[in-house]
Amino acid sequence: MTQITRLILQRLTLGFVTLLIVSVLIFWSVELLPGDAAQEILGQSATPETVTALRHYLGLDQPPMARYAHWLQGITQGDFGTSITSGRPVLELIAGRLGNTLFLAAFAGIIAVPLALLLGIMAALLRNSFFDRAAGIFTLTAISLPEFFVAYILTLFLSVNLGLFPSISNITPSTDLVERVYRSFLPALTLTLAITAHIMRMTRAALINLFSLPYIEMARLKGASQGRVVMVHALRNALAPIVNVVVLNLAYLITGVVIVEVVFVYPGVGRLLVDSVSKRDLPVVQAICLIVAITYILLNLFADIVSIVSNPRLMHAK
Repeated sequence: MTQITRLILQRLTLGFVTLLIVSVLIFWSVELLPGDAAQEILGQSATPETVTALRHYLGLDQPPMARYAHWLQGITQGDFGTSITSGRPVLELIAGRLGNTLFLAAFAGIIAVPLALLLGIMAALLRNSFFDRAAGIFTLTAISLPEFFVAYILTLFLSVNLGLFPSISNITPSTDLVERVYRSFLPALTLTLAITAHIMRMTRAALINLFSLPYIEMARLKGASQGRVVMVHALRNALAPIVNVVVLNLAYLITGVVIVEVVFVYPGVGRLLVDSVSKRDLPVVQAICLIVAITYILLNLFADIVSIVSNPRLMHAK
């Protein structure tokens, strides 16, 4: 067994243990929600007999450990339960929304990652110039502003004042690709502004640290062009931290779109989560939180593997 294979197996095992701990936290966090779920679903006018019957149907009259074991057993068999409000299987309910969320995340990532890398490289090459300072101000501003505020500002200017894009992303399964891109542009732009700053600043910092090293000076003395110095010599060795921040921000695009989806009424997993919390649809809430945790753990594993492959020295303790 090679060292990289052993490392991947170790990370997978650690990820599995982390996921098991997260599943416990998710289940008990939902359990700690105030009020009685059956009473909240039926309303205050429901009779005690009806509430008791619903509690029995939902299994809320069983001990918490028994309910957790039953929930975990169902997950291992691919059964996330049934939605309380719609009566549909939870996995089927999430599958239709997950595709929309992945599309929005991919749309934003396609715009943000190349743009952030380009701006980061230019800021590093033009260090302490007007462009570098302007980019620093832009990134700090973008990081400081909350996503919902950016979403409302973009809606005001690009939708209300200019009428270029719709303020509501009403997407259906029958919507064609061009129309889907058009209706998703504002939420994608909001997410792009949120993550571009992080990736750009990390790219700039990683490259500046490398530009002062002897092998970069030697490449310049040999007459290598600025583009070759950056792309061949510097960027390759700066790949590990850049990949980590890129993957972490891609994970954010998938797991942190709740506010953006709610603002633009985008039919994704984030909006489904908010609706399910308000309706006390506990199986859907638990399933979405678990799927988000799985996505985050897998993307972190991918970032670790890419970083180690690009820089094998990370496999060694010293």
